[in-house]
Amino acid sequence: MFKLLHYLPIGTTLISVSFIVTLMRRAKLREYPPHLLWWAMGVLFYGLGTLLESIITLSGNTLLLNRLWYWAGAILGAYPLATGSVYLLHKRKLAHTLTAISMLVVIAGTIGVLFTPMIAENLNPDKPDGNVIAWTWIRFPVTPVINFYAAFFLIGGAIISSLRFFENPTMRRRAYGTALIALGAILPGIGGSLAKVGTDGQMSTGGLVEALYLGEFLGLILIWWGYELCVRAPKPTDIQIESSVAT
Repeated sequence: MFKLLHYLPIGTTLISVSFIVTLMRRAKLREYPPHLLWWAMGVLFYGLGTLLESIITLSGNTLLLNRLWYWAGAILGAYPLATGSVYLLHKRKLAHTLTAISMLVVIAGTIGVLFTPMIAENLNPDKPDGNVIAWTWIRFPVTPVINFYAAFFLIGGAIISSLRFFENPTMRRRAYGTALIALGAILPGIGGSLAKVGTDGQMSTGGLVEALYLGEFLGLILIWWGYELCVRAPKPTDIQIESSVAT
C-alpha cells in the first residue's frame, strides 16, 4: 500500500499543471492582477516539488534531486501562495513591504539550499529527505519562519474569511470555498510533519513520506475545489471582506 502511495506525486503534478492553466486564464481576464500571478507561481512550485518526488519514485533519489526538492517544497512550496493572499487582503503598499521583507528570508534560504554541503549517508535512495541538508540553520530557523509566514497569511486569511462569510447567508458558498482552501493548505503541513517521524514514532531520516505525498495530493484538490466555489459565488455586497482566493 505504501509503495502505491509513492506514485501519488505524479497525479499531483498533473493536477497542478491544469490548475496553473486555470489560474492564468483567470488572470488574463482580470488583466493579470498580482495575487493571481503569485498564486500561479505558488502552484508552479507546488507542482515542481511533486514532479521531483515523481522522478525520485521512478528513477531513484540523488543528492541533486533531494537538494532541488527541498528548495521547491520547503522554501518555495507555500510562500508564493501566501504572497498572493497578501496582495489580495491588503493594500498594495503594505503588500509590497511585506513581500520585500519576507523575500529576504526566502533568498537566504534559497542560497543556503543551493550551496549547503549534503550528507550523503543520510540519502534515502527511494524517498526525499530533509536530513540530507548539512547546514542546520536552513531547517531551523529559516524554513519554519517561511512556513509560519505562509500559514499566517494563507491559512489564517482563509479561515477568517470563511468565518465572516458564513455570517451572511448569501455568502455561504464563499465560506465553504475559503474553508476548503484553509483545509487544503493545512494538509501538506500535516503530511510534512508525519514525514519526519519514523514508523516507530521517533524522528527518523526515513519517515512517513507517504503521508506527505497524500497530503499534497488531497491538499491541492481541496484548494482548487475551494477556488472554484469562490469564483462561482456571488460577489460580496453586504459585507466588505476579501477572501484569500480569486473572485
